[in-house]
Amino acid sequence: MAGNAIDQTRRMLSLVTYLRERPGAHIADVARAFGITEDELISDLDVLPLCGTSFRGGDLLDIDTDGERIWWHNPDDVAEPLRLAADEATALLVAARAVATLPGLREGDRDALLRATAKLEAAAGEAAGASSRLSVTFESEGGVFADVDRAIAERRRLWLRYYSPARDELTEREVDPIRLFAVGRTYMEAWCRLSEARRTFRLDRVAEIKLLDAPADPPPIELRDLSDLSAGLVQTGAEDPEVVVEVGPGGRWVAEYYPHDSAEELPDGGLRITLRTPDPGSLRRLALRLGRDGRIVSPRGLADSARDAAQRALAAYGE
Repeated sequence: MAGNAIDQTRRMLSLVTYLRERPGAHIADVARAFGITEDELISDLDVLPLCGTSFRGGDLLDIDTDGERIWWHNPDDVAEPLRLAADEATALLVAARAVATLPGLREGDRDALLRATAKLEAAAGEAAGASSRLSVTFESEGGVFADVDRAIAERRRLWLRYYSPARDELTEREVDPIRLFAVGRTYMEAWCRLSEARRTFRLDRVAEIKLLDAPADPPPIELRDLSDLSAGLVQTGAEDPEVVVEVGPGGRWVAEYYPHDSAEELPDGGLRITLRTPDPGSLRRLALRLGRDGRIVSPRGLADSARDAAQRALAAYGE
Protein backbone atom coordinates (compact mmCIF):
# COMPACT_ATOMS: atom_id res chain seq x y z
CA MET A 1 0.00 0.00 0.00
CA ALA A 2 1.32 3.49 -0.85
CA GLY A 3 2.31 5.69 2.06
CA ASN A 4 2.49 9.46 2.29
CA ALA A 5 3.68 11.94 -0.33
CA ILE A 6 7.33 11.48 0.68
CA ASP A 7 7.06 7.72 0.22
CA GLN A 8 5.46 8.25 -3.19
CA THR A 9 8.20 10.63 -4.27
CA ARG A 10 10.92 8.18 -3.28
CA ARG A 11 9.10 5.39 -5.08
CA MET A 12 8.71 7.43 -8.26
CA LEU A 13 12.41 8.30 -8.31
CA SER A 14 13.21 4.58 -8.08
CA LEU A 15 10.55 3.85 -10.68
CA VAL A 16 12.34 6.00 -13.27
CA THR A 17 15.53 3.93 -12.93
CA TYR A 18 13.56 0.66 -12.89
CA LEU A 19 11.67 1.48 -16.10
CA ARG A 20 14.79 2.69 -17.90
CA GLU A 21 16.38 -0.73 -17.40
CA ARG A 22 13.20 -2.69 -18.30
CA PRO A 23 11.57 -1.38 -21.50
CA GLY A 24 8.07 -2.76 -22.01
CA ALA A 25 7.79 -3.99 -18.40
CA HIS A 26 4.46 -5.52 -17.44
CA ILE A 27 2.30 -3.45 -15.10
CA ALA A 28 1.61 -6.43 -12.84
CA ASP A 29 5.34 -7.18 -12.48
CA VAL A 30 6.26 -3.57 -11.70
CA ALA A 31 3.46 -3.19 -9.14
CA ARG A 32 4.54 -6.40 -7.43
CA ALA A 33 8.19 -5.30 -7.38
CA PHE A 34 7.30 -2.03 -5.64
CA GLY A 35 4.73 -3.54 -3.29
CA ILE A 36 1.83 -1.40 -4.51
CA THR A 37 -1.43 -2.04 -6.32
CA GLU A 38 -1.75 -1.67 -10.08
CA ASP A 39 -4.08 1.31 -9.58
CA GLU A 40 -1.42 3.04 -7.47
CA LEU A 41 1.17 2.34 -10.16
CA ILE A 42 -1.10 3.81 -12.85
CA SER A 43 -1.50 6.89 -10.64
CA ASP A 44 2.30 7.26 -10.54
CA LEU A 45 2.48 6.85 -14.31
CA ASP A 46 -0.03 9.67 -14.73
CA VAL A 47 2.35 12.00 -12.84
CA LEU A 48 5.69 10.98 -14.34
CA PRO A 49 5.07 12.56 -17.80
CA LEU A 50 4.82 15.90 -16.00
CA CYS A 51 8.38 15.51 -14.66
CA GLY A 52 11.63 16.22 -16.42
CA THR A 53 15.03 17.87 -16.23
CA SER A 54 14.11 21.50 -16.94
CA PHE A 55 11.58 23.92 -15.52
CA ARG A 56 11.72 25.82 -18.82
CA GLY A 57 9.74 23.11 -20.58
CA GLY A 58 10.84 20.28 -22.80
CA ASP A 59 12.93 17.30 -21.69
CA LEU A 60 9.89 15.73 -20.00
CA LEU A 61 9.55 11.99 -19.44
CA ASP A 62 7.61 10.44 -22.32
CA ILE A 63 6.14 7.44 -20.48
CA ASP A 64 2.82 5.74 -21.26
CA THR A 65 1.07 2.39 -21.00
CA ASP A 66 -1.22 0.29 -23.18
CA GLY A 67 -2.94 -1.12 -20.13
CA GLU A 68 -0.62 -4.12 -19.81
CA ARG A 69 2.91 -2.87 -20.39
CA ILE A 70 4.84 0.34 -19.75
CA TRP A 71 6.83 2.12 -22.44
CA TRP A 72 9.40 4.89 -22.00
CA HIS A 73 9.99 6.49 -25.39
CA ASN A 74 12.75 9.00 -24.65
CA PRO A 75 15.05 7.61 -21.93
CA ASP A 76 18.22 8.76 -23.70
CA ASP A 77 16.99 12.34 -24.16
CA VAL A 78 16.71 12.96 -20.42
CA ALA A 79 19.76 10.97 -19.34
CA GLU A 80 22.35 13.63 -20.15
CA PRO A 81 24.12 15.31 -17.20
CA LEU A 82 22.27 18.34 -15.86
CA ARG A 83 23.77 21.70 -16.81
CA LEU A 84 23.10 25.12 -15.34
CA ALA A 85 22.05 27.85 -17.75
CA ALA A 86 23.90 31.18 -17.49
CA ASP A 87 21.09 32.89 -15.56
CA GLU A 88 20.78 29.93 -13.19
CA ALA A 89 24.53 29.94 -12.45
CA THR A 90 24.51 33.72 -11.93
CA ALA A 91 21.58 33.59 -9.49
CA LEU A 92 23.15 30.74 -7.55
CA LEU A 93 26.55 32.44 -7.28
CA VAL A 94 25.05 35.76 -6.16
CA ALA A 95 22.97 33.99 -3.51
CA ALA A 96 25.93 31.92 -2.30
CA ARG A 97 28.18 34.97 -1.92
CA ALA A 98 25.43 36.86 -0.09
CA VAL A 99 24.81 34.04 2.38
CA ALA A 100 28.55 33.74 3.02
CA THR A 101 28.55 37.32 4.37
CA LEU A 102 25.84 36.71 6.98
CA PRO A 103 27.26 37.51 10.43
CA GLY A 104 25.36 34.66 12.09
CA LEU A 105 26.87 31.95 9.89
CA ARG A 106 29.19 29.54 11.67
CA GLU A 107 32.76 29.47 10.35
CA GLY A 108 32.63 25.79 9.39
CA ASP A 109 29.50 26.37 7.33
CA ARG A 110 30.99 29.52 5.79
CA ASP A 111 34.15 27.66 4.73
CA ALA A 112 32.12 24.86 3.18
CA LEU A 113 29.97 27.37 1.30
CA LEU A 114 33.01 29.26 0.00
CA ARG A 115 34.58 26.01 -1.25
CA ALA A 116 31.36 25.08 -3.06
CA THR A 117 31.15 28.60 -4.52
CA ALA A 118 34.70 28.35 -5.87
CA LYS A 119 33.89 25.06 -7.59
CA LEU A 120 30.73 26.55 -9.08
CA GLU A 121 32.66 29.59 -10.34
CA ALA A 122 35.15 27.33 -12.09
CA ALA A 123 32.35 25.32 -13.70
CA ALA A 124 30.31 28.41 -14.65
CA GLY A 125 33.10 30.00 -16.68
CA GLU A 126 32.01 33.33 -18.22
CA ALA A 127 28.74 33.35 -16.22
CA ALA A 128 30.80 33.73 -13.04
CA GLY A 129 32.10 37.06 -14.31
CA ALA A 130 28.59 38.45 -14.64
CA SER A 131 27.68 37.35 -11.13
CA SER A 132 30.69 39.17 -9.65
CA ARG A 133 29.15 42.49 -10.72
CA LEU A 134 26.01 41.85 -8.65
CA SER A 135 25.59 41.98 -4.89
CA VAL A 136 22.88 41.54 -2.28
CA THR A 137 22.65 43.55 0.94
CA PHE A 138 20.75 42.07 3.87
CA GLU A 139 18.71 44.11 6.34
CA SER A 140 20.24 45.00 9.70
CA GLU A 141 18.25 42.13 11.21
CA GLY A 142 21.23 39.93 10.26
CA GLY A 143 23.42 41.70 12.84
CA VAL A 144 20.78 41.33 15.54
CA PHE A 145 20.47 37.64 14.69
CA ALA A 146 24.23 37.20 15.04
CA ASP A 147 24.26 38.83 18.49
CA VAL A 148 21.32 36.77 19.72
CA ASP A 149 22.83 33.58 18.32
CA ARG A 150 26.12 34.35 20.07
CA ALA A 151 24.36 35.20 23.34
CA ILE A 152 22.52 31.87 23.28
CA ALA A 153 25.72 29.95 22.51
CA GLU A 154 27.70 31.74 25.25
CA ARG A 155 24.77 31.92 27.73
CA ARG A 156 25.04 35.71 28.05
CA ARG A 157 22.43 38.34 28.85
CA LEU A 158 21.35 40.95 26.28
CA TRP A 159 20.39 44.60 26.54
CA LEU A 160 17.75 45.78 24.06
CA ARG A 161 16.09 48.94 22.87
CA TYR A 162 12.88 47.47 21.54
CA TYR A 163 10.01 49.05 19.62
CA SER A 164 6.52 48.14 20.84
CA PRO A 165 3.92 48.92 18.12
CA ALA A 166 1.04 48.46 20.55
CA ARG A 167 2.29 51.40 22.66
CA ASP A 168 4.20 53.13 19.85
CA GLU A 169 7.28 53.52 22.02
CA LEU A 170 10.84 52.32 22.51
CA THR A 171 11.66 50.53 25.75
CA GLU A 172 15.00 49.48 27.23
CA ARG A 173 15.26 46.07 28.87
CA GLU A 174 17.63 43.24 29.73
CA VAL A 175 16.71 39.74 28.60
CA ASP A 176 18.03 36.22 28.97
CA PRO A 177 17.70 34.69 25.47
CA ILE A 178 16.27 31.19 25.23
CA ARG A 179 16.00 30.42 21.52
CA LEU A 180 15.52 31.78 18.00
CA PHE A 181 12.70 30.68 15.73
CA ALA A 182 11.03 31.82 12.51
CA VAL A 183 7.35 32.17 11.66
CA GLY A 184 7.38 34.39 8.59
CA ARG A 185 9.62 36.77 10.60
CA THR A 186 12.49 35.84 12.91
CA TYR A 187 11.80 35.93 16.65
CA MET A 188 13.71 35.53 19.91
CA GLU A 189 12.06 33.87 22.87
CA ALA A 190 13.60 35.19 26.09
CA TRP A 191 13.08 35.83 29.77
CA CYS A 192 12.48 39.57 30.13
CA ARG A 193 13.98 41.11 33.29
CA LEU A 194 11.78 44.19 32.93
CA SER A 195 8.46 42.33 33.01
CA GLU A 196 9.80 39.29 34.91
CA ALA A 197 8.09 36.99 32.40
CA ARG A 198 8.75 35.07 29.22
CA ARG A 199 8.41 37.29 26.16
CA THR A 200 8.76 36.97 22.38
CA PHE A 201 10.68 39.67 20.49
CA ARG A 202 10.64 40.27 16.73
CA LEU A 203 14.20 40.87 15.55
CA ASP A 204 13.33 43.58 13.05
CA ARG A 205 11.87 45.64 15.93
CA VAL A 206 15.16 45.63 17.86
CA ALA A 207 16.50 49.18 17.50
CA GLU A 208 19.74 48.49 19.42
CA ILE A 209 21.32 45.44 21.01
CA LYS A 210 24.35 44.80 23.25
CA LEU A 211 25.87 41.64 24.69
CA LEU A 212 26.38 41.96 28.43
CA ASP A 213 28.98 40.28 30.60
CA ALA A 214 26.29 39.02 32.97
CA PRO A 215 25.40 35.36 32.46
CA ALA A 216 21.95 34.50 31.15
CA ASP A 217 20.02 32.82 33.91
CA PRO A 218 16.37 32.32 32.93
CA PRO A 219 14.23 30.46 35.46
CA PRO A 220 13.38 26.83 34.64
CA ILE A 221 10.55 26.99 32.13
CA GLU A 222 9.06 24.42 29.80
CA LEU A 223 9.64 25.23 26.14
CA ARG A 224 6.42 25.68 24.24
CA ASP A 225 5.75 23.77 21.03
CA LEU A 226 6.60 26.03 18.09
CA SER A 227 3.19 25.46 16.49
CA ASP A 228 1.50 26.66 19.69
CA LEU A 229 3.95 29.53 20.04
CA SER A 230 3.46 30.73 16.45
CA ALA A 231 -0.30 30.58 16.85
CA GLY A 232 0.00 32.77 19.91
CA LEU A 233 1.75 35.50 17.90
CA VAL A 234 -1.45 36.28 16.03
CA GLN A 235 -4.04 34.89 18.39
CA THR A 236 -7.06 37.04 19.24
CA GLY A 237 -9.99 36.37 21.53
CA ALA A 238 -13.72 36.60 21.00
CA GLU A 239 -13.87 39.12 23.85
CA ASP A 240 -11.46 41.51 22.07
CA PRO A 241 -12.99 44.72 20.62
CA GLU A 242 -14.19 44.55 17.02
CA VAL A 243 -12.72 46.94 14.47
CA VAL A 244 -13.97 47.50 10.92
CA VAL A 245 -11.51 48.76 8.30
CA GLU A 246 -12.28 49.60 4.67
CA VAL A 247 -9.37 49.43 2.23
CA GLY A 248 -9.06 50.19 -1.46
CA PRO A 249 -7.41 47.91 -4.05
CA GLY A 250 -4.00 49.06 -2.86
CA GLY A 251 -4.74 47.99 0.70
CA ARG A 252 -5.96 44.44 0.11
CA TRP A 253 -2.70 43.18 1.64
CA VAL A 254 -4.19 43.93 5.08
CA ALA A 255 -6.40 40.83 4.77
CA GLU A 256 -3.28 38.73 4.15
CA TYR A 257 -1.27 39.99 7.12
CA TYR A 258 -3.93 40.59 9.80
CA PRO A 259 -6.09 37.80 11.27
CA HIS A 260 -9.70 38.77 10.62
CA ASP A 261 -13.26 37.54 11.05
CA SER A 262 -14.48 38.54 7.59
CA ALA A 263 -13.41 40.35 4.42
CA GLU A 264 -16.24 41.56 2.17
CA GLU A 265 -15.63 42.70 -1.39
CA LEU A 266 -16.37 46.37 -2.14
CA PRO A 267 -17.53 47.73 -5.54
CA ASP A 268 -14.25 49.60 -6.12
CA GLY A 269 -12.16 46.41 -5.74
CA GLY A 270 -11.35 47.00 -2.11
CA LEU A 271 -12.37 45.13 1.04
CA ARG A 272 -14.39 45.75 4.17
CA ILE A 273 -12.42 43.88 6.85
CA THR A 274 -13.73 43.01 10.28
CA LEU A 275 -11.10 42.02 12.83
CA ARG A 276 -10.53 41.84 16.57
CA THR A 277 -7.55 43.10 18.53
CA PRO A 278 -6.74 43.39 22.24
CA ASP A 279 -5.32 46.87 21.56
CA PRO A 280 -7.43 48.80 19.00
CA GLY A 281 -5.22 51.84 19.44
CA SER A 282 -2.38 50.02 17.70
CA LEU A 283 -4.42 50.14 14.47
CA ARG A 284 -3.94 53.91 14.23
CA ARG A 285 -0.54 53.22 12.76
CA LEU A 286 -2.15 50.91 10.20
CA ALA A 287 -4.53 53.70 9.20
CA LEU A 288 -1.63 56.15 8.79
CA ARG A 289 0.30 53.61 6.75
CA LEU A 290 -2.66 52.99 4.44
CA GLY A 291 -3.20 56.71 3.79
CA ARG A 292 -5.64 57.07 0.90
CA ASP A 293 -5.87 53.28 0.55
CA GLY A 294 -7.88 52.74 3.72
CA ARG A 295 -9.78 54.08 6.70
CA ILE A 296 -11.10 52.87 10.05
CA VAL A 297 -14.91 52.75 9.99
CA SER A 298 -15.62 51.69 13.57
CA PRO A 299 -15.47 52.06 16.47
CA ARG A 300 -16.16 55.75 15.98
CA GLY A 301 -13.71 56.89 18.65
CA LEU A 302 -10.83 55.01 17.03
CA ALA A 303 -11.78 56.36 13.59
CA ASP A 304 -11.76 59.93 14.93
CA SER A 305 -8.42 59.31 16.68
CA ALA A 306 -6.84 57.98 13.47
CA ARG A 307 -8.15 60.96 11.48
CA ASP A 308 -6.77 63.42 14.04
CA ALA A 309 -3.37 61.67 13.95
CA ALA A 310 -3.33 61.94 10.15
CA GLN A 311 -4.20 65.65 10.28
CA ARG A 312 -1.42 66.31 12.81
CA ALA A 313 1.05 64.46 10.60
CA LEU A 314 0.03 66.50 7.55
CA ALA A 315 0.27 69.73 9.53
CA ALA A 316 3.79 68.81 10.60
CA TYR A 317 4.80 68.33 6.96
CA GLY A 318 3.22 71.71 6.13
CA GLU A 319 5.34 73.43 8.74
